[in-house]
Amino acid sequence: MSSSLKETFKDVAVEARPAPTPPAPAALAAKVRTLGPTMTRSMQRVAEAVAGDPAGCAALTVTGLAERTGTSEATVVRTSRLLGYPGYRDLRLALAALAAQQAAGGAPAVTADIAVDDSLTDVIAKLAQEEQQCLADTAAGLDVTQLEAAVTALSTARRIDVYGIGASSLVGQDLVQKLLRIGLIAHAHADPHLAVTNAVQMRAGDVALAITHSGRTTDVIEPLRVAFDHGATTIAITGRPDGDIASYADHILTTSTARESELRPAAMSSRTSQLLVVDCLFIGVAQRTYETAAPALSASYEALAHRHSPRSQR
Repeated sequence: MSSSLKETFKDVAVEARPAPTPPAPAALAAKVRTLGPTMTRSMQRVAEAVAGDPAGCAALTVTGLAERTGTSEATVVRTSRLLGYPGYRDLRLALAALAAQQAAGGAPAVTADIAVDDSLTDVIAKLAQEEQQCLADTAAGLDVTQLEAAVTALSTARRIDVYGIGASSLVGQDLVQKLLRIGLIAHAHADPHLAVTNAVQMRAGDVALAITHSGRTTDVIEPLRVAFDHGATTIAITGRPDGDIASYADHILTTSTARESELRPAAMSSRTSQLLVVDCLFIGVAQRTYETAAPALSASYEALAHRHSPRSQR
């Protein structure tokens, strides 16, 4: 299928798709953390204000919030829409609900960088806190409609190719290992040249899945583009849904964007979020293909059982 023809079908599908449901109030802070780095500075001021003081902002009109943040009414409206709300009125309702949740006992999350002189006890506590926040943010912001579409595509795929580089490659290998154990044909490609040469063989009925936190990794985008052009269904797992990768993804699964520090690079935080999405995909596929997945999984356990037996029993 040509790229132009596929784009036509894609446009028709988008037009027929119902409008997305606005994020739940609890997902607002996660959306701000995820999308904040991609916003203009004026939009960031609005986003940070509503996430930092939902009760105070909920009481403001669009003009009042614009004055508080030193922006314009148009910027407030654009920020509301970027965060997933049809307009500022919908955002105010979400802010009021979030303020009520916090008043009922939902304490705001606090994150802290790891310092070079922190004790291991502090490292454990800070890492655990960051990991929990990454998982909560990803779960809150994950588009269930997109996830269901991705699960459907994977469940019926003739062949699945997964692309990733560095830490994302490890996540891709984890997904492929899981899919193989339930009887699906899947391959993980960490070598960018091999990924492209395999993508050339992709066709309609196949699925190509790319994992890139930045959404701009050329070695991951290129094979996805080739697979897209050859008619495969394409999926992207990324922390930047507006990145270059989006141009070649039929379905986008967004992960959280955690704050980086000198001792905690993006690869660590993004991996946590990516693994959650991978597990959601796997469980969804296993549910859809249960009649074949369950026996395949049992067979794989049985095949390896003797390797886990105590030496005394051998």
